[in-house]
Amino acid sequence: MEILVCVKQVPDDSVKIGLNASGAPAIDGVTMVANAFDTYALEMATRLKEANEGTITVVAIGPEKAKDALKSCLAVGASKAYLVSDEGLENMDSLATSYVLSKAVSKIEELNGAKFDLVFCGKETTDCTTGMVGPELAERLGVGCVTGIVDISLKDGGISVKQETEEGYNTVETAIPAVVTVNKPEYDPRYPTMKSKMAARKIPIDVITGADLGLEADKTAPAVKVTALSEPPKKQAGVKINEKTFEDTMAKAMEVLKEAKVF
Repeated sequence: MEILVCVKQVPDDSVKIGLNASGAPAIDGVTMVANAFDTYALEMATRLKEANEGTITVVAIGPEKAKDALKSCLAVGASKAYLVSDEGLENMDSLATSYVLSKAVSKIEELNGAKFDLVFCGKETTDCTTGMVGPELAERLGVGCVTGIVDISLKDGGISVKQETEEGYNTVETAIPAVVTVNKPEYDPRYPTMKSKMAARKIPIDVITGADLGLEADKTAPAVKVTALSEPPKKQAGVKINEKTFEDTMAKAMEVLKEAKVF
């Protein structure tokens, strides 16, 4: 089975990020890491490969430093990695990203001499959270797509997945090739060992340019432009109620709620 996992390098989401003087995210000095949902996708793909054999390839769009995220992926399950890097591919929206990824899929299939059976994406990225790249990529590739999955297995020549929804879970079956987007499963991504890190360093990461993909400039320009960003309002300090008796405490609490027009 040939599997492709799409990865994006993003600012560490454990760090609180504000806006700089120009109104842009202040990410200077913030460690860049593989998007959390993409690491869930890689772990799920790795477990599927281990159960059924196959090869996992990872691809990212970004600058040279995005190779760090790809190296991390090579240390925990992937065996091949490609970086799509070009100055003209900065500040893309989800529509442009899916276009470039679709071209990258075709190019990597050509280089490897094999078609991908499954393409895994995280359900969203922690820096943009649109959740649209996976479905848009499936549409461009002309294959089926299941979003927000937390488990996957092969069944009758296709796949059976457990899809998480706001109401519960669905069991969905579809033919392959297909694109799936991954929510947080019941398990965590594995940690690399020193041995796997050393082995990953020896695996070359091929760089693919926009010219290699034959990209059309008008399709890499964002269709949606962000005009301004603003930080969420800071939480106000809570009200402490510490009366002498339970009855007085409840009466005070009701008074505070009434003044706040909660009821």
